[in-house]
Amino acid sequence: MAHILVVDDDKDLCALLRTALERDGHQVSTRLSGREVDESACRWADCILLDVMMPGEDGFALCRRIRGLADCPILFLTAKTEEADVLTGLGLGGDDYLTKPFRVAELRARVAAHLRREQRTPHARLRRGALDFDLGERAVYWKDTPLKLTKGEYAICEYLAMHPGQTFSKEQLYEAAFGYDGEADASAVTEHIKNIRAKLRPAGESPIETVWGVGYKWKNG
Repeated sequence: MAHILVVDDDKDLCALLRTALERDGHQVSTRLSGREVDESACRWADCILLDVMMPGEDGFALCRRIRGLADCPILFLTAKTEEADVLTGLGLGGDDYLTKPFRVAELRARVAAHLRREQRTPHARLRRGALDFDLGERAVYWKDTPLKLTKGEYAICEYLAMHPGQTFSKEQLYEAAFGYDGEADASAVTEHIKNIRAKLRPAGESPIETVWGVGYKWKNG
């Protein structure tokens, strides 16, 4: 059982998601606005679903405020017309997004995939150049300094690092990182890659290469 926090100003949608996720054995708490989300609500959450367009504090502002309080996946719920904007939200610490209207079955599968990844506990380290991956901690270090990657960024970075020289499409990286076949959401990978590169650049590292028309790979050597 996981604790799921749903934040959306649509009461009917909150009720629908609560019913669906409780059927999967989860404990669900709902909030109708960002101002109702406090530190205690974030601390116990294993997964957070955030509506983007809410009156007052919107989903992006809320994500920025709580990212440091919530060590769990954050998924945006957004209207299709906001899809370009939500890619920016991934840079604020969001891990994934679903466009409205979505099938409840798809949301349940996406939540389950993120929760499964959270439960993975390998105990090993991987070194690639000057970067050290702690696979148990799910963190990347450069000269003993942790790089502040989101969970989604780390998952993509780790997968590429574990397969140096191999090229993967955005769809393959999405499925490998999140455990769910999200072809329509593969555009999120582009934003994650951009954020990863920006965070590695100050360390003088640029290991991810774009293979035009195909995808991305971790450079050999």
